[in-house]
Amino acid sequence: MIDYEIIKQLMFKFEPETAHTIAEYGLRTLPYCRIINNYMVEKNFVNHEMLTQEVFGKTFLNPIGLGAGFDKNATMIKAMPAMGFGYTEIGTMTPFAQSGNEKPRLFRYPDHETIQNAMGFNNKGSYEVSKNLKKVYPFSIPIGASIGKNKTTSQANSLKDYETLIHSFKDISDYMVVNISSPNTPNLRDLQNEEFIKSVFTLAKNITTTPILLKIAPDMTSDTAISLCNTALEYGADGIVATNTTQDYSLVPNAQNFGGLSGRVMSQKSYELFKEIGRELYGKTTLISVGGISDAKDAYRRIRAGATLIQIYTAFIFQGPEMCKHINNGLIELLKEDGFSHISEAIGADVK
Repeated sequence: MIDYEIIKQLMFKFEPETAHTIAEYGLRTLPYCRIINNYMVEKNFVNHEMLTQEVFGKTFLNPIGLGAGFDKNATMIKAMPAMGFGYTEIGTMTPFAQSGNEKPRLFRYPDHETIQNAMGFNNKGSYEVSKNLKKVYPFSIPIGASIGKNKTTSQANSLKDYETLIHSFKDISDYMVVNISSPNTPNLRDLQNEEFIKSVFTLAKNITTTPILLKIAPDMTSDTAISLCNTALEYGADGIVATNTTQDYSLVPNAQNFGGLSGRVMSQKSYELFKEIGRELYGKTTLISVGGISDAKDAYRRIRAGATLIQIYTAFIFQGPEMCKHINNGLIELLKEDGFSHISEAIGADVK
């Protein structure tokens, strides 16, 4: 097989969105090349008893998932086991198709293993995405669905967008995530308030029993984050995803002054907030940690801080399809070093 570093060098010669389109085509095609696909599943997918968990009533063979934003339209799901992911999260989807923000809106910082995006929920809309999802669901790995409001939807009508999306994806996903934390839809983060959180989760619980989680931004105090999370849990949320991208542009020299940063530079910022959330909420709900995770040690400290599952996006772009294998095998070694026989013993070990 061609070394990923060579592929990356070639792909990085293209504009980021062009490279993503090429990657999407490759990943959509891969499952139909059965010999190559099966070889990559065998090579990259870690299925080990120490890492297998039952979460949301589903079996997660390993805890490393692809975060939302990569597969916006549910076109690459079948390739995810070949990439080593134990689950995947599609979206973020909006009720109606939208093109997103003006270009350029996606930037690479290779020296920092960081990406800055101001995409703005570009997707084909809930109808088209649900058609794609119905072709593969249920799948061999769990599928989450990240949902958000349309850019043109007023704040007053935001709840209606989420109601539409919950109806669209409740029966064709294993869990859903309410995304009100992206920095790329105007005023979306203003919905990170107790009144809206109370309304959206009360609504969701009257519609479906499919688990639904809240995703929060890293750019708030831990007290505010914990308060919002507690409100979500009080009104029926089944978990918390922390965190989305950051608007702390000081993390990268010469960063753009818009959009959100993801990748290695936000690892510590994301971890610090997640650690505080874990101290408060471990044992009360399911916690998923995302934000700058790129190796087993970082994943493991999130697990010890209370994370049941981990999500990765940017590191996948920089490290390629062997990344999940390296992280999962590294987790097994770290668990053994600490005398644990199963990942469940390590979850929340630092806060028990």
